[in-house]
Amino acid sequence: MNIPNLHAWPTDAKEAMALQKTLAPRIVLQPQTLDPITLIAGIDVSSVRSTGMLWASVVVVRFPEMEVVEEAYETSTTEFPYIPGLLSFREIPILIEAFRKLNHNPDAVLCDGQGLAHPRLFGLACHLGLWLNLPTVGCAKTRLVGDAEEPGHRFGDWQNLIYREKIVGSVVRTRSGCKPIYVSPGHLIDAQTSRALVLATCKGLRLPEPTRLAHLFVNRYRKGSADSA
Repeated sequence: MNIPNLHAWPTDAKEAMALQKTLAPRIVLQPQTLDPITLIAGIDVSSVRSTGMLWASVVVVRFPEMEVVEEAYETSTTEFPYIPGLLSFREIPILIEAFRKLNHNPDAVLCDGQGLAHPRLFGLACHLGLWLNLPTVGCAKTRLVGDAEEPGHRFGDWQNLIYREKIVGSVVRTRSGCKPIYVSPGHLIDAQTSRALVLATCKGLRLPEPTRLAHLFVNRYRKGSADSA
C-alpha cells in the first residue's frame, strides 16, 4: 500500500494529546453499505512494555467468506510510554509499516481498540483511519468511556454507547451468553454500519474473525522471531 505521511510523531503525552485534539475534527462519520466491501484487514500488536519491543500483524481476509488473502508483519521498538488513551502513538507507526508491505488494498479495517469511544473522541481506529484514508472500526474488549444499558444475551443484541450525550458506538453481543464487545466507528463509517460489519465478520466466537486471526498470527510471528533470535 502507498500511505502518505500524515504527521510527525510526538515524543511525549502532552504533545500527543494536543495532536489528538487537532486531528479529531477531521474524522468523518458516514453511513456505508457492506456490498462494496470485499477485503477486510484485521490488525493486532503484541508488545513487551518494559523494553518497548513491538510485533505487528495485518491480516487481509476476503469478505464474506473470511478466507485469508494476505498477511504482513513488522517488528520495531518504541520509546513512547504505555498510556491509556494514547495507544495509537505506540502502535500506529509499526502498523503503518506493516500496511505498506501489503499487495492488496483493504476496503475496511477492524482494529483491536477504540474508535470514537475515547476521552478525546479520537481512539486508535480514528487515528489509523486518517492515516490510511479507509473506513475503520474499533472493536474493544473493554470499555474506555461512555455509558450503556446491558444488551440482551443473544447474538446480535446491542445497546448504544453514550458519551458526553453523544452516541459514540455500541455495546454488542457477538456471541450468545458471552461478554459483549465495544464497537465504535473510527473514520469514514458510522456506528450503525460499524456494528453491522462486526456482526457480519463473527464466526460464532466473541471476536470478529479478522482481529481474531491477527491476534493469533502476531503471536505466532512473535514466537517465531524469538525462536530465530
